[in-house]
Amino acid sequence: MLSSLTIAQAHDKLKRKEISCEELTQSCIDRIEHVDEKIHAVVYRNFGSALNKAKKIDSEGEFPHPLTGIPFLVKDTFSEKGIPTTACSNILRNKDYIPPFESTVTNRLKDVGAISMGKTNTDEFTMGGSTETSCYGSTHNPWNLSRTPGGSSGGSAAGTTSDQCLFALGTDTGGSIRQPAGFCNCTGLRCTYGRNSRYGVMSMASSLDTIGPLCKTVEDATLVLSVIAGKDPYDPTTSDVPVPDSSKILTQNIKGMRIGIAKEYFTEGMQTDVKNAVADAIRTFEELGASTEDISLPHTQYSVAAYYIICPCEVSSNMARYDGIRYGHTILRHGSLIDYYERVRSEGFGPEVKRRIMIGTYALSAGYFDAYYRQAQKVRTLIQRDFLEAFTKVDVILSPVSPNIAFPIGAHDGDPVAMYLEDVFLCSQPMAGIPALSIPCGFSSENMPIGLQIMGPQWGEEVILKTGHAYQQATDWHRKKPSL
Repeated sequence: MLSSLTIAQAHDKLKRKEISCEELTQSCIDRIEHVDEKIHAVVYRNFGSALNKAKKIDSEGEFPHPLTGIPFLVKDTFSEKGIPTTACSNILRNKDYIPPFESTVTNRLKDVGAISMGKTNTDEFTMGGSTETSCYGSTHNPWNLSRTPGGSSGGSAAGTTSDQCLFALGTDTGGSIRQPAGFCNCTGLRCTYGRNSRYGVMSMASSLDTIGPLCKTVEDATLVLSVIAGKDPYDPTTSDVPVPDSSKILTQNIKGMRIGIAKEYFTEGMQTDVKNAVADAIRTFEELGASTEDISLPHTQYSVAAYYIICPCEVSSNMARYDGIRYGHTILRHGSLIDYYERVRSEGFGPEVKRRIMIGTYALSAGYFDAYYRQAQKVRTLIQRDFLEAFTKVDVILSPVSPNIAFPIGAHDGDPVAMYLEDVFLCSQPMAGIPALSIPCGFSSENMPIGLQIMGPQWGEEVILKTGHAYQQATDWHRKKPSL
């Protein structure tokens, strides 16, 4: 099955003319049509255009870039010109919103010949940790269809793991790439804030949102990053820091590397299988020549609380544009202006979006701004300082992606706080703006994937990718596939 190839493998076969781009793309389409009824990872299919692009590339006969002719899927928050984009929310779905412009990252991928096949499911406006808040319904974990794939990039992770594409794009605000990658057994990269352009990607929390790939290997993630990263005049938050050299990353070893083990990430209540898998991974790194050192990140305990003040505050601001006048679902018959807004937003937004808008509006209101938002920003500064100090002692920090394996769909219905606590190991990195990589490191007794998180300093993608690649060269957890 050609859709099971990695990007590197497919590029080699395309260059050698062992396969055609059309055959590779058709293999992914066939796989989507065969398995996605069970998984529900893809919410919009753009197969005709994808095949036409593949045929054009074949006719030219050139594959100058590793991503030329490679089929991929895109989270349904990335704008693609002329392609419906809904953020899996009825407020845009009911309006049949079609962007008149292209996001920078999808444009860069298409410029080197990568082929977009469609949109993947996500929590509504990326608000959720399980892909259950989508207006299209839940995505299912390919390893156990009764369990969540994680969120909010659950559709991208499930699609990649089940070989419906060779890679997918996602967004990570508070773990939305890393948690699905850990739950689904693929590789997910959250980049340094400002590494990749957010232009054309629907915002949830503008000071926390980042763009990144979900891939089958670290090598593939490195290849995608080399294309999507870099300064963008359309996004003033991007930096002109040099893009990591993929060839350099993939040829280095980790002998002499200093790896930090923070006690705050190894808490009581962690599932035994997760604890054992991460301990085994640490031993593997030591066998590869790295040294480990116990460190402390003392303000980690406050990260979830601070995140779930700052994030809803930014949600409250960003969601204001979806009012049925500038964007979104419209009511033709209404009474007062207040009645119009109430009906538009009540009918268009789901419960989680409404919840975060209300929390954020409350925390930003006069009399509460200082007590909540300002205090949360002070905690954010303390979390940043923890990481800055830690990275003077170590090169990377290891932790589990989650203290638990993927939870059952519906397990946290009616209990949003329990859902928020699933992000306990994933909220501090966005607060500090640092990169983090999720890679497979084992399976539970229930045959569910376990993810390992590798954190690096700001602009430290090269060191975390080098670390992850070395681990994948020494293990084969990332090669295991679900039976579908």
